[in-house]
Amino acid sequence: MTRYIFVTGGVVSSLGKGIAAASIGRMLKSRGLSVSVLKLDPYLNVDPGTMSPYQHGEVYVTVDGSETDLDLGHYERFIDVELTSLSNVTAGQIYTEIIGKERSGIYLGGTIQIIPHVTDAIKGHIKALAEQSNADVILVEVGGTVGDIEGQPFLEAIRQVRGDVGRENTFYIHVTLLPFLGSTKELKTKPTQHSVQALRSMGIHPDAIIGRADHEVERDVKDKIARFCDVRPENVFGLPTLDSVYKVPLYLEEQGVGSTISKALKLPNTEPDLAYWRHIAEIEDEEQEPLRIAVVGKYVELHDSYLSVAEALRHAGFHYGRKIEIDWVSSEGVEQYGPESYLSSAVGILVPGGFGPRGVEGMVKTANYARTRKIPYLGLCLGMQVMVIEYARNELGLSRANSLELDANTDDAVISIMEGQEHLVETGGTMRLGQYPCKLREGTRARDAYGEELVLERHRHRYEYNNDYRIRFEEAGLVASGTAPDDSLVEITEVYGHPFMVGSQFHPEFASRPEKAHPLFRGFIDAACNVLREGGQYELPASERTPGGNTDRLRISSGASAED
Repeated sequence: MTRYIFVTGGVVSSLGKGIAAASIGRMLKSRGLSVSVLKLDPYLNVDPGTMSPYQHGEVYVTVDGSETDLDLGHYERFIDVELTSLSNVTAGQIYTEIIGKERSGIYLGGTIQIIPHVTDAIKGHIKALAEQSNADVILVEVGGTVGDIEGQPFLEAIRQVRGDVGRENTFYIHVTLLPFLGSTKELKTKPTQHSVQALRSMGIHPDAIIGRADHEVERDVKDKIARFCDVRPENVFGLPTLDSVYKVPLYLEEQGVGSTISKALKLPNTEPDLAYWRHIAEIEDEEQEPLRIAVVGKYVELHDSYLSVAEALRHAGFHYGRKIEIDWVSSEGVEQYGPESYLSSAVGILVPGGFGPRGVEGMVKTANYARTRKIPYLGLCLGMQVMVIEYARNELGLSRANSLELDANTDDAVISIMEGQEHLVETGGTMRLGQYPCKLREGTRARDAYGEELVLERHRHRYEYNNDYRIRFEEAGLVASGTAPDDSLVEITEVYGHPFMVGSQFHPEFASRPEKAHPLFRGFIDAACNVLREGGQYELPASERTPGGNTDRLRISSGASAED
């Protein structure tokens, strides 16, 4: 029988329920159990794909092309699983599904109600994930807080699951805030008491409580929570704010969270294998000079907009035993004041994805700065496109080169809209989404990084490299090093003769893991580790100083020559 663990939150949002759920998943997987995860989001959007990054952080993309909540990134990174559209369910999806059935006559004229129709639909999604994944444990995180009106049907649904599958197969964990009162120098438990009271009024009695705080949670505080919330003292845990999210599984494991859950659900309580996570903690605790990587984007005020990018950089740092320090640089600032003052201390520059024209000229200047000064550069999606635009303007002499997304009247659309996207009206879920194959060219940095010819990567875009300019780029030294298997789409570009200047149309950050840093991020950080800079310059080996490089190397894989 599949076991179910439900994680709810109280008092305030952004407490770290997602990290807590992902950490529990890691602890269980380290015991040899298979784990899958479901995020229930009570908001009425069908998915976060059309939501502003300032509202919701990054949009995470699954292998099957679902635009999901960023917490799925935590789950995949911590547990090392590939999730699908079954792992993110919103109220918008549920109500759309029910109204569609009602309009089609599925309910035979019956009155449609929250109970049983909405709650049954929610439970149906939980059951579908359990059947499809065949996992030993299904972790279910309910977004928002207990007091949210829109969350009540979701709480009622998870309450009913215990009756459906049995008390012995369910475990409820409540994550709540323990605020620190400066005047009395103490953690206050009253918000937690009220939160649990509200949860119990809805029929859910938590089996365990995790108290989030900015300080250590002492035993007397845990005992007080246990007494007032009617939870066993050994099932109350503290989780202070740590300097790294990758220390959370270790911290909770030391308190016995994994053993407590395993015992309650009668799961094998073998010795957990968390050796690599301890290795990560040691790296982050070392006294060492960090590598300074500049991330130049348009949403840098909210770091969650680039959450997977930041984590992938850290993973590559773990691979080389180095700490990564990110300088968050506004592309609008670069556009207005130039790159030198922002980027002169960086040993690597990364330009991530984004949409719309704001700040893009600053990204173009950033790409030029990295290229001309031989600073390692990694461009992702839009970051690859601005790299192409910059090269067209400054190496091909196409001064008005641009993307059709940014300038519909450009003379040279080196980035054009993909076939089939031209006349789409709806924006939600209509981009090129999900995992697609990419064929890598022999003798390129991309092929060297991956070490194999065919790879699978996740996409989220409408615009692509324009093949009409491909031969001209190749002649000038901008290599198409990764393409679709039929050679129809350019997926990776790189500058020949540069220590590392690579751009991918896809999002490699989604596939990176703490134990398995993504190859492109590894190659980027390797170049940053080894770059020799004097006055912001990198001296190329003499063998690589020939403009344009080797003609044979630049020949496009379809067999056409530069003369063609």
